[in-house]
Amino acid sequence: MTRRVVVGAHYGSGSWLAQRLTALYMAVYSLVLAVVLLGGEPITYPAWQDMFAAGWMRVATLIFVVSLAWHAWVGARDILMDYVKPDGLRLGLEAATLLLLAVYLGWAAEILWR
Repeated sequence: MTRRVVVGAHYGSGSWLAQRLTALYMAVYSLVLAVVLLGGEPITYPAWQDMFAAGWMRVATLIFVVSLAWHAWVGARDILMDYVKPDGLRLGLEAATLLLLAVYLGWAAEILWR
């Protein structure tokens, strides 16, 4: 019987890359949004509505929220793996975290396309 090897230089590199890519997207989105919001006239509610009426802005924002959830999941999972030793408790907390993130994603999609 062969055992799966879970140690080595490759272990965790996917999570590391996911953290960096999601952080990069969130930083770029935040900078672009800051330039739009700070560059010119005050943002009123109708201007805010017009900005989010564009389909590309909704999609970009949804990608931001998905990136945020993925980034949060990787970080929370790593913290739980490092500090919560009982397997059952860790699994329960991981499941609760995933459920909460899924609810947030659904809520964000509902807000964007309501």
